[in-house]
Amino acid sequence: MENKNFDVIIIGGSYSGLSAGMSLGRSLRNVLIIDNGKPCNRQTPHSHNFVTHDGKTPAEIAKLAKEDVERYNTVRFYNGTVIKTAKTAKGFVIETSSGKEFHTKKLILAAGVKDLMPDIPGFAECWGISVLHCPYCHGYEVKNKITGVLSNGDMAYEFSKLIFNLTKSLTLFTNGKAVLTDEQIEKLKQNKITLNEEEIGEIKHENGSIQKIIFKNGKEVPLQALYAKIPFEQNINVSDDLGCELTEQGFIKVDMMQKTTVPGVFACGDNVTMMRSVANAIAQGNFAGAVVNKELSDEEF
Repeated sequence: MENKNFDVIIIGGSYSGLSAGMSLGRSLRNVLIIDNGKPCNRQTPHSHNFVTHDGKTPAEIAKLAKEDVERYNTVRFYNGTVIKTAKTAKGFVIETSSGKEFHTKKLILAAGVKDLMPDIPGFAECWGISVLHCPYCHGYEVKNKITGVLSNGDMAYEFSKLIFNLTKSLTLFTNGKAVLTDEQIEKLKQNKITLNEEEIGEIKHENGSIQKIIFKNGKEVPLQALYAKIPFEQNINVSDDLGCELTEQGFIKVDMMQKTTVPGVFACGDNVTMMRSVANAIAQGNFAGAVVNKELSDEEF
Protein backbone atom coordinates (compact mmCIF):
# COMPACT_ATOMS: atom_id res chain seq x y z
CA MET A 1 0.00 0.00 0.00
CA GLU A 2 1.70 3.17 -1.23
CA ASN A 3 -0.55 5.80 0.32
CA LYS A 4 0.07 6.36 4.01
CA ASN A 5 -1.92 9.57 4.45
CA PHE A 6 -5.70 9.56 4.76
CA ASP A 7 -8.60 11.83 5.55
CA VAL A 8 -9.97 9.26 7.96
CA ILE A 9 -8.67 6.03 9.44
CA ILE A 10 -11.20 3.62 10.90
CA ILE A 11 -9.82 1.10 13.40
CA GLY A 12 -12.13 -1.90 13.18
CA GLY A 13 -13.67 -3.32 10.03
CA SER A 14 -16.74 -5.04 11.38
CA TYR A 15 -20.32 -3.70 11.16
CA SER A 16 -19.81 -0.27 12.72
CA GLY A 17 -16.49 0.40 10.99
CA LEU A 18 -17.79 -0.71 7.60
CA SER A 19 -20.91 1.41 8.00
CA ALA A 20 -18.78 4.46 8.79
CA GLY A 21 -16.61 3.63 5.81
CA MET A 22 -19.61 3.59 3.49
CA SER A 23 -20.77 7.04 4.67
CA LEU A 24 -17.31 8.44 4.08
CA GLY A 25 -16.73 6.60 0.78
CA ARG A 26 -19.95 8.04 -0.60
CA SER A 27 -18.60 11.48 0.33
CA LEU A 28 -15.40 10.79 -1.65
CA ARG A 29 -13.24 10.78 1.47
CA ASN A 30 -9.87 9.06 1.39
CA VAL A 31 -10.40 6.33 3.99
CA LEU A 32 -8.40 3.43 5.42
CA ILE A 33 -10.12 0.66 7.39
CA ILE A 34 -7.74 -1.39 9.54
CA ASP A 35 -9.02 -4.73 10.81
CA ASN A 36 -7.48 -8.00 12.05
CA GLY A 37 -10.42 -10.24 11.14
CA LYS A 38 -11.24 -11.32 14.70
CA PRO A 39 -14.72 -10.02 15.59
CA CYS A 40 -16.03 -10.77 19.08
CA ASN A 41 -19.07 -12.63 17.66
CA ARG A 42 -17.08 -15.03 15.46
CA GLN A 43 -18.34 -18.02 17.48
CA THR A 44 -22.02 -17.00 17.22
CA PRO A 45 -23.89 -19.24 14.73
CA HIS A 46 -26.67 -16.78 13.81
CA SER A 47 -27.42 -13.07 14.12
CA HIS A 48 -30.95 -11.80 14.78
CA ASN A 49 -33.06 -8.68 15.29
CA PHE A 50 -31.68 -6.95 12.19
CA VAL A 51 -34.29 -6.53 9.44
CA THR A 52 -33.35 -7.93 5.99
CA HIS A 53 -30.57 -10.06 7.53
CA ASP A 54 -32.40 -11.84 10.37
CA GLY A 55 -30.94 -15.30 10.95
CA LYS A 56 -27.84 -14.93 8.80
CA THR A 57 -24.43 -15.76 10.21
CA PRO A 58 -22.38 -12.81 11.50
CA ALA A 59 -19.67 -13.65 8.96
CA GLU A 60 -22.17 -13.58 6.09
CA ILE A 61 -23.49 -10.16 7.08
CA ALA A 62 -19.93 -8.81 7.44
CA LYS A 63 -18.94 -10.25 4.06
CA LEU A 64 -21.89 -8.60 2.31
CA ALA A 65 -21.18 -5.32 4.08
CA LYS A 66 -17.53 -5.34 3.05
CA GLU A 67 -18.46 -6.09 -0.56
CA ASP A 68 -20.75 -3.05 -0.49
CA VAL A 69 -18.04 -0.78 0.89
CA GLU A 70 -15.41 -2.08 -1.54
CA ARG A 71 -17.43 -0.54 -4.40
CA TYR A 72 -16.26 2.90 -3.26
CA ASN A 73 -12.74 3.25 -4.58
CA THR A 74 -11.64 5.94 -2.11
CA VAL A 75 -11.95 3.40 0.72
CA ARG A 76 -8.95 1.13 1.27
CA PHE A 77 -8.48 -1.85 3.57
CA TYR A 78 -5.49 -3.04 5.58
CA ASN A 79 -5.38 -6.41 7.33
CA GLY A 80 -3.53 -5.84 10.58
CA THR A 81 -3.60 -5.09 14.28
CA VAL A 82 -3.20 -1.58 15.65
CA ILE A 83 -0.72 -1.48 18.53
CA LYS A 84 -0.38 2.27 19.05
CA THR A 85 -2.22 5.49 18.28
CA ALA A 86 -0.80 8.96 18.86
CA LYS A 87 -1.75 12.58 18.18
CA THR A 88 0.41 14.64 15.82
CA ALA A 89 0.46 18.28 14.77
CA LYS A 90 -1.72 17.50 11.75
CA GLY A 91 -3.86 14.70 13.12
CA PHE A 92 -2.93 11.19 14.21
CA VAL A 93 -0.41 8.46 13.49
CA ILE A 94 -1.41 4.79 13.65
CA GLU A 95 1.14 2.02 14.14
CA THR A 96 0.41 -1.63 13.38
CA SER A 97 2.03 -4.82 14.65
CA SER A 98 3.78 -5.27 11.30
CA GLY A 99 5.58 -1.95 11.75
CA LYS A 100 3.45 -0.05 9.22
CA GLU A 101 2.56 3.55 10.05
CA PHE A 102 -0.40 5.49 8.67
CA HIS A 103 -1.33 9.14 9.12
CA THR A 104 -4.81 10.61 9.23
CA LYS A 105 -6.70 13.85 9.87
CA LYS A 106 -9.55 12.15 11.70
CA LEU A 107 -9.83 8.86 13.57
CA ILE A 108 -12.84 6.60 14.12
CA LEU A 109 -12.54 3.92 16.82
CA ALA A 110 -14.70 0.92 15.98
CA ALA A 111 -12.50 -1.93 17.20
CA GLY A 112 -15.02 -3.25 19.69
CA VAL A 113 -14.26 -4.94 22.99
CA LYS A 114 -12.73 -8.17 24.24
CA ASP A 115 -14.93 -10.23 26.53
CA LEU A 116 -13.12 -11.57 29.59
CA MET A 117 -14.27 -15.13 30.20
CA PRO A 118 -14.75 -16.36 33.77
CA ASP A 119 -12.66 -19.26 34.96
CA ILE A 120 -15.46 -21.78 34.49
CA PRO A 121 -14.68 -24.80 32.28
CA GLY A 122 -17.07 -24.90 29.33
CA PHE A 123 -18.09 -21.24 29.53
CA ALA A 124 -15.87 -19.96 26.70
CA GLU A 125 -16.82 -22.86 24.43
CA CYS A 126 -20.52 -22.01 24.85
CA TRP A 127 -20.14 -18.22 24.55
CA GLY A 128 -22.32 -16.88 21.76
CA ILE A 129 -23.91 -20.29 21.17
CA SER A 130 -25.86 -21.17 24.31
CA VAL A 131 -24.24 -18.75 26.76
CA LEU A 132 -25.77 -15.49 25.59
CA HIS A 133 -25.21 -11.77 26.20
CA CYS A 134 -28.41 -10.29 24.77
CA PRO A 135 -32.08 -11.35 24.91
CA TYR A 136 -32.89 -9.13 21.92
CA CYS A 137 -30.28 -10.86 19.75
CA HIS A 138 -30.90 -14.44 20.84
CA GLY A 139 -33.85 -14.64 23.24
CA TYR A 140 -36.52 -15.67 20.76
CA GLU A 141 -34.48 -18.70 19.67
CA VAL A 142 -34.32 -20.06 23.25
CA LYS A 143 -37.81 -19.02 24.35
CA ASN A 144 -39.54 -21.36 26.82
CA LYS A 145 -36.36 -23.36 27.37
CA ILE A 146 -34.76 -24.19 30.72
CA THR A 147 -32.86 -20.96 31.16
CA GLY A 148 -30.45 -19.38 33.59
CA VAL A 149 -28.98 -15.96 34.31
CA LEU A 150 -25.40 -15.80 35.58
CA SER A 151 -24.99 -12.51 37.40
CA ASN A 152 -25.34 -10.86 40.80
CA GLY A 153 -26.62 -7.68 42.39
CA ASP A 154 -28.78 -5.09 40.66
CA MET A 155 -27.67 -6.19 37.19
CA ALA A 156 -28.80 -9.74 37.92
CA TYR A 157 -32.18 -8.53 39.11
CA GLU A 158 -32.79 -6.29 36.08
CA PHE A 159 -31.56 -8.97 33.68
CA SER A 160 -33.88 -11.54 35.26
CA LYS A 161 -36.87 -9.26 34.65
CA LEU A 162 -36.05 -9.13 30.93
CA ILE A 163 -35.55 -12.87 30.58
CA PHE A 164 -38.70 -13.70 32.59
CA ASN A 165 -40.79 -12.56 29.64
CA LEU A 166 -39.18 -15.25 27.46
CA THR A 167 -39.39 -18.30 29.73
CA LYS A 168 -41.07 -19.32 32.95
CA SER A 169 -38.35 -21.87 33.70
CA LEU A 170 -35.75 -19.43 34.98
CA THR A 171 -32.97 -19.65 37.56
CA LEU A 172 -30.67 -16.87 38.72
CA PHE A 173 -27.19 -18.25 39.38
CA THR A 174 -25.11 -15.87 41.50
CA ASN A 175 -22.08 -18.23 41.68
CA GLY A 176 -21.64 -17.48 45.38
CA LYS A 177 -23.46 -15.43 48.00
CA ALA A 178 -26.19 -13.31 46.44
CA VAL A 179 -25.82 -9.55 46.70
CA LEU A 180 -29.52 -8.71 46.42
CA THR A 181 -31.88 -6.73 48.60
CA ASP A 182 -34.60 -8.51 50.58
CA GLU A 183 -37.16 -6.82 48.32
CA GLN A 184 -35.45 -8.14 45.19
CA ILE A 185 -35.27 -11.67 46.57
CA GLU A 186 -38.95 -11.55 47.49
CA LYS A 187 -39.87 -10.32 44.02
CA LEU A 188 -37.93 -13.20 42.45
CA LYS A 189 -39.86 -15.64 44.64
CA GLN A 190 -43.18 -14.07 43.69
CA ASN A 191 -42.36 -14.62 40.02
CA LYS A 192 -41.16 -18.19 40.70
CA ILE A 193 -37.58 -17.42 39.65
CA THR A 194 -35.24 -19.79 41.44
CA LEU A 195 -32.23 -18.25 43.23
CA ASN A 196 -29.16 -20.51 43.24
CA GLU A 197 -26.11 -19.31 45.20
CA GLU A 198 -23.92 -22.40 44.80
CA GLU A 199 -20.49 -21.98 43.23
CA ILE A 200 -20.27 -23.26 39.66
CA GLY A 201 -17.61 -25.83 38.88
CA GLU A 202 -18.27 -26.57 35.21
CA ILE A 203 -20.66 -26.06 32.33
CA LYS A 204 -21.30 -29.39 30.64
CA HIS A 205 -22.01 -28.98 26.94
CA GLU A 206 -21.94 -30.64 23.54
CA ASN A 207 -20.34 -28.55 20.80
CA GLY A 208 -21.22 -25.36 22.65
CA SER A 209 -24.80 -26.35 23.51
CA ILE A 210 -25.34 -26.42 27.28
CA GLN A 211 -26.60 -29.62 28.82
CA LYS A 212 -26.19 -28.90 32.54
CA ILE A 213 -24.33 -26.97 35.21
CA ILE A 214 -22.16 -28.92 37.61
CA PHE A 215 -21.46 -27.18 40.92
CA LYS A 216 -18.31 -27.43 42.99
CA ASN A 217 -20.22 -29.44 45.62
CA GLY A 218 -21.05 -32.08 42.99
CA LYS A 219 -24.70 -31.15 42.48
CA GLU A 220 -26.05 -30.77 38.95
CA VAL A 221 -28.95 -28.95 37.29
CA PRO A 222 -30.12 -29.30 33.68
CA LEU A 223 -29.93 -26.19 31.54
CA GLN A 224 -30.47 -25.26 27.88
CA ALA A 225 -29.56 -21.57 27.78
CA LEU A 226 -27.63 -19.20 30.02
CA TYR A 227 -27.48 -15.41 29.89
CA ALA A 228 -24.37 -13.84 31.34
CA LYS A 229 -23.00 -10.36 31.98
CA ILE A 230 -19.21 -10.61 31.99
CA PRO A 231 -16.45 -7.99 32.17
CA PHE A 232 -14.66 -6.72 29.09
CA GLU A 233 -11.78 -4.53 28.01
CA GLN A 234 -11.26 -2.26 25.02
CA ASN A 235 -9.53 -3.96 22.09
CA ILE A 236 -7.14 -1.03 21.74
CA ASN A 237 -5.65 1.09 24.49
CA VAL A 238 -7.26 4.42 23.69
CA SER A 239 -7.24 5.85 27.20
CA ASP A 240 -3.45 5.72 27.61
CA ASP A 241 -2.43 6.36 23.99
CA LEU A 242 -4.89 9.08 23.01
CA GLY A 243 -6.26 10.17 26.35
CA CYS A 244 -9.85 9.26 25.50
CA GLU A 245 -12.00 9.25 28.60
CA LEU A 246 -13.83 6.04 29.50
CA THR A 247 -17.16 5.70 31.30
CA GLU A 248 -17.48 4.01 34.69
CA GLN A 249 -18.50 0.84 32.84
CA GLY A 250 -15.37 0.91 30.67
CA PHE A 251 -16.90 2.14 27.41
CA ILE A 252 -15.33 4.94 25.37
CA LYS A 253 -17.15 8.11 26.37
CA VAL A 254 -18.88 9.81 23.43
CA ASP A 255 -21.42 12.59 23.02
CA MET A 256 -24.53 12.60 20.84
CA MET A 257 -22.35 13.17 17.77
CA GLN A 258 -20.15 10.10 18.47
CA LYS A 259 -17.28 12.43 19.44
CA THR A 260 -14.88 11.24 22.14
CA THR A 261 -13.29 13.59 24.66
CA VAL A 262 -10.31 14.01 22.28
CA PRO A 263 -10.90 16.42 19.34
CA GLY A 264 -10.74 14.62 16.01
CA VAL A 265 -11.39 11.20 17.51
CA PHE A 266 -14.79 9.54 17.13
CA ALA A 267 -16.05 6.16 18.32
CA CYS A 268 -18.98 3.88 17.52
CA GLY A 269 -20.18 0.32 17.97
CA ASP A 270 -19.60 -2.11 20.82
CA ASN A 271 -16.80 -0.05 22.34
CA VAL A 272 -19.20 2.78 23.27
CA THR A 273 -22.44 1.09 24.36
CA MET A 274 -23.86 -1.87 26.26
CA MET A 275 -26.46 -2.30 23.49
CA ARG A 276 -24.27 -4.69 21.51
CA SER A 277 -26.23 -5.53 18.39
CA VAL A 278 -25.51 -5.56 14.66
CA ALA A 279 -28.29 -3.08 13.92
CA ASN A 280 -27.10 -0.62 16.56
CA ALA A 281 -23.47 -0.87 15.44
CA ILE A 282 -24.41 -0.16 11.83
CA ALA A 283 -26.58 2.81 12.80
CA GLN A 284 -23.85 4.34 14.95
CA GLY A 285 -21.21 3.82 12.26
CA ASN A 286 -23.39 5.39 9.60
CA PHE A 287 -23.93 8.46 11.77
CA ALA A 288 -20.28 8.72 12.86
CA GLY A 289 -19.14 8.70 9.24
CA ALA A 290 -21.54 11.51 8.38
CA VAL A 291 -20.43 13.62 11.35
CA VAL A 292 -16.75 13.15 10.48
CA ASN A 293 -17.41 14.19 6.89
CA LYS A 294 -19.26 17.30 8.12
CA GLU A 295 -16.33 18.22 10.36
CA LEU A 296 -13.86 17.82 7.50
CA SER A 297 -16.11 19.89 5.23
CA ASP A 298 -16.31 22.69 7.80
CA GLU A 299 -12.52 22.75 8.16
CA GLU A 300 -11.81 22.70 4.45
CA PHE A 301 -14.41 25.19 3.22
